[in-house]
Amino acid sequence: MALYDQPHQFTPLLPSEAKIGPLLERASELVRSAGAASQMHVPVALRKLLRSMNSYYSNKIEGQHTRPAEIERALRRDFSANSDLARRQRLAISHIEAEEQLEAEYLGAEGLEQLWRVDALCSVHRELFGRLPPEDLADENGNRFEPGALRQRDVEVGMHVAPAHASVPAFIASWGQTYSHVRQGEMTVVAIAASHHRLAWIHPFPDGNGRVSRLHTHLALHSLGYLGGIWSPLRGFARTHEQYYQTLAHADEPRMGDLDGRGNLSERALMEWITYVLDVCIDQCRFMQESLQMGTMLERIRTCLVVEELRSTGVRQEAAYPLHYLLQTGGELDRGAFVGMMSGMGDRTARAVLSSLINRGLLESDSPRGKVRFGVPHHALRFYFPSLWPEAEAEAEA
Repeated sequence: MALYDQPHQFTPLLPSEAKIGPLLERASELVRSAGAASQMHVPVALRKLLRSMNSYYSNKIEGQHTRPAEIERALRRDFSANSDLARRQRLAISHIEAEEQLEAEYLGAEGLEQLWRVDALCSVHRELFGRLPPEDLADENGNRFEPGALRQRDVEVGMHVAPAHASVPAFIASWGQTYSHVRQGEMTVVAIAASHHRLAWIHPFPDGNGRVSRLHTHLALHSLGYLGGIWSPLRGFARTHEQYYQTLAHADEPRMGDLDGRGNLSERALMEWITYVLDVCIDQCRFMQESLQMGTMLERIRTCLVVEELRSTGVRQEAAYPLHYLLQTGGELDRGAFVGMMSGMGDRTARAVLSSLINRGLLESDSPRGKVRFGVPHHALRFYFPSLWPEAEAEAEA
């Protein structure tokens, strides 16, 4: 029997004004870092890779992850003959497609306002799971669920007894009403961090609540323009997954004495959770800013090409300049123009190098004679963006 059936039972939804100061300072630090990151140029290929990475890490937290190469194959619709692995591949692709679709849908202040509504939460769940075949739609107990539908039974999650299923809409309404009406700026960032826990606490869906909560946080920050297409809290949550789960569970605790706020749940534990989320975001934002320092990219590209040349892949280091040009502009080049930028070699040799670059994924093209654009294959990550996705780097080197 669920113990909670009234929204006041999951207060406080935000720390008191008397205690929130340090959190607002952290949020201000994130806003400054995110503002600088949003001005940075991100190549299309890197955006695609980051979506794959986000999918990998969010599903890894759930113990449902696939190897980076398996995601790469699934993107080409090359699914494993192993039914369990194929299911996890489909789940990874579903996250990638849902993230892209929902980012386009929830933009700006209007998008953020919509994200606090129950229909938006159901939309996030539907986008994550609605692409999957019926045989994939079962929770850990084997019970089938409908994408986008709120749970219709009471549940316990570890030590936490979630609210009675009939009261879920009322809890979500209170959740959205509170977080959608905070003042703009740093307070909005604090609200987004707090809302992650309180949404997971409500546990509105029969399955997939962790994925929905994480993607909702990603989308809320994206709607404010803070992610810039270059970073996400999902990577940080996964790379600190033990702390993620411990801090999340701790925030479920009831109030611990008269000095622990005035709500039913612990204000101190909620503040610890918010601090953790903000620190993860600041760390991820700064990490990506350092990784994308364009001042050293030409040398990183050249190092990658030298190694490729030593491995006799057909790639030559003379391609460094046109590759760097494509990275800087974020655009495309006719094949003839790219060939012309590789000075010091004949046309036939240059075209052979162009083909090798495409074969190695260092260039991308939509057709056999189409324009080319900058590519970021897994094997180039350790040169281009070291430590960005260590699992993909290690796999590519194996």
